[in-house]
Amino acid sequence: MDDVHFKIAEAARMAGVSASTLRLWETQELIQPVRTPSGQRLYDLALVERLKTIAWLRSEKGLNPAAIRESLREDVSPTVADEVGEILDEDDTETSDIAVGQKVRRLRRDAGKTLEAVAQATGVSVSQLSTFERTSYGLSFTALHTVASYLGTTVANLSGQEQGDGGESLIRDGKWPTWPTTSSGVTIQVLAEGRNQMECNRFQLAPGASSEGAYQHEGEEFMHVLSGSLEIILDGDRFFELNAGDSFYFESRRPHSWHNTSDGETVLIWINTPATF
Repeated sequence: MDDVHFKIAEAARMAGVSASTLRLWETQELIQPVRTPSGQRLYDLALVERLKTIAWLRSEKGLNPAAIRESLREDVSPTVADEVGEILDEDDTETSDIAVGQKVRRLRRDAGKTLEAVAQATGVSVSQLSTFERTSYGLSFTALHTVASYLGTTVANLSGQEQGDGGESLIRDGKWPTWPTTSSGVTIQVLAEGRNQMECNRFQLAPGASSEGAYQHEGEEFMHVLSGSLEIILDGDRFFELNAGDSFYFESRRPHSWHNTSDGETVLIWINTPATF
């Protein structure tokens, strides 16, 4: 996998930005893709992760190019980051306000696992895990699900959706609690709070947003597209194109992946039952 390279359009889609944005970042000395003899730009997996980090620093932190360059230079090694994590854990409290990355670090340490052990078991690199534990960003939707499953939890639990005792849940229009942003271009809003049998969410997918790979878990899923279009792939070879007004049901144990196929934002209602996502 380390030898995999992506063309500029593919890399841009994975980072949730446009190809012209990647060219701009290159002129701003934020990235330096590999060039073929013909001048074609190629991006390896490590550079794609850097692109995602840059996109997050720009959109979520509002940093300018100079500040982003400085932030990237200050990135510490996994070993040092793990030591820093020990200090941060001492100050954490048992509340939903703890960052997702810190929750992952705590679960990993409580399980007695090193970064290297988790990386080997999940296929996620040590540097990616280290970055995520410190910034809560840098893992794809699929990778975060894999790490959560390995650590005996769910993405919903890490994101605070399962807080509360269940029962009644009333959320007014436009007042949906939002999961912490961890993946480029994917916004997940909660439609029913508490420890329920169903995880009811509203997904907003930016152009190019995707799961970045297939994942699976126990349960059943239902989705209804409100706007835009979505392609979902089951078992690696069954393709379904969903447009506004379309609904789709499938068993969660089947490997599934998805991506926004519209030129604009895609919005859908997505329900998982039981709460295993």
